[in-house]
Amino acid sequence: MSKAKSVYVCRNCGADSPKWIGKCPSCHEWNTYVEEVVTRSKGKDTPFAGREASRPELISEIIPHSEKRMLTGIGELDRLLGGGIVRGSVILLGGEPGIGKSTLALQLAMKLTGKTVLYVSGEESEQQIKMRAERISGSNNLCYVLSETDLGNILTHAEQINPAMIVVDSVQTITTGNLESPAGSVSQVRECSAMLLRYAKTTGIPVILIGHITKDGTIAGPKVLEHIVDVVLMFEGDNNYIYRLLRPSKNRFGSTSELGIFEMLETGLREVTNPSELFINRHDDLLSGVAIAATIDGIRPFMIETQALVSTAVYGTPQRSSTGFDVRRLNMLLAVLEKRAGFRLGTRDVFLNIAGGIKVNDPAIDLAVITAVLSSNLDIAVPPEICFAGEVGLSGEIRAVPRIEQRIREAAKLGFERMIISKYHKDSNLPKNGPELIRAGKIETLVKTIFA
Repeated sequence: MSKAKSVYVCRNCGADSPKWIGKCPSCHEWNTYVEEVVTRSKGKDTPFAGREASRPELISEIIPHSEKRMLTGIGELDRLLGGGIVRGSVILLGGEPGIGKSTLALQLAMKLTGKTVLYVSGEESEQQIKMRAERISGSNNLCYVLSETDLGNILTHAEQINPAMIVVDSVQTITTGNLESPAGSVSQVRECSAMLLRYAKTTGIPVILIGHITKDGTIAGPKVLEHIVDVVLMFEGDNNYIYRLLRPSKNRFGSTSELGIFEMLETGLREVTNPSELFINRHDDLLSGVAIAATIDGIRPFMIETQALVSTAVYGTPQRSSTGFDVRRLNMLLAVLEKRAGFRLGTRDVFLNIAGGIKVNDPAIDLAVITAVLSSNLDIAVPPEICFAGEVGLSGEIRAVPRIEQRIREAAKLGFERMIISKYHKDSNLPKNGPELIRAGKIETLVKTIFA
């Protein structure tokens, strides 16, 4: 029997040390070393252990696969992946508990009609997965369900079934007989993910791994897990809202600037092909404190509704609260309004909200934020046919924003008649068809145009 050895492993990068140290010499993080008891045993060989080792080949002599990508049947996911799942790729799907990771993975398995899929769950039984599958739209009679945590058994079944895709839910529950450390430890996650990576590259079968995240919002386990996989998708959203955002933080086969939006329903996740219509409420009555902004997340344009409320500070100290928008940038914009436009907001409470529960980091919504704040302060409604796209500088100038032509086309598609932009945009970059463009160079011009 092998002798047990105690080592200390860094949770961030996976480096090991014979004793505990405060600062990792590899990734320079503090207090990341945890003790693990590792026992190497002979264990049984994996099904692909006896295959012939790879040999170097000339790149000109490599014959590519005839089927380069596999369509998933979920348009938003195919677009994020660059046109479908690449053969032999390993995709890591992370997110908070209850956000919909397992629902998306099972829905993907049920959408691949006519293709054999092996869905492995280390957290649920076959009956529980069946109950969820009955609620989800789509049916795939070739979807195999396996409740197993031993990686050797999983790969044995995969060798027998020869699926077109494997889903593992989750990688933190899978263990290998080569190590006797507990499931979810740094060494187990590192070893299991490396074996699944080798299996995917050897057989050409894509593998989707579902990963838990820590309280800091990062994937649980060693950082090497994110390095070895081909694609890292992060599922974001608020449990109080039905919208879910899927962002690629790493993508070897496509762009990391894409954004997928889903709506959580009882029947599973529904694709949102036109998010602008969801984030904008068409009010029958004119309401003050509301302005529409044309924003871009990645390379996808859509319109969002900014809501502001300005009231008297009852308790003496004015409050500054923001939901979905950086509160420090809000304070900066309020200071610009007070210094450059003469609006005294130092004794007023200001509350800002981005409708729909999404978070926006695009500086192009500065113009809409300022307009919403002034609208609430003056109690004058902004005309509903106007939208905004512009960044506000510290001197009060309205700066040009990138990809203005995409924002204008999105505004035209939703029927906006006028759009206020920076006067510094070149005419050659502006589309001829669309809403009437009103150019403004200073905040004073904006105030005269909207509230005069």
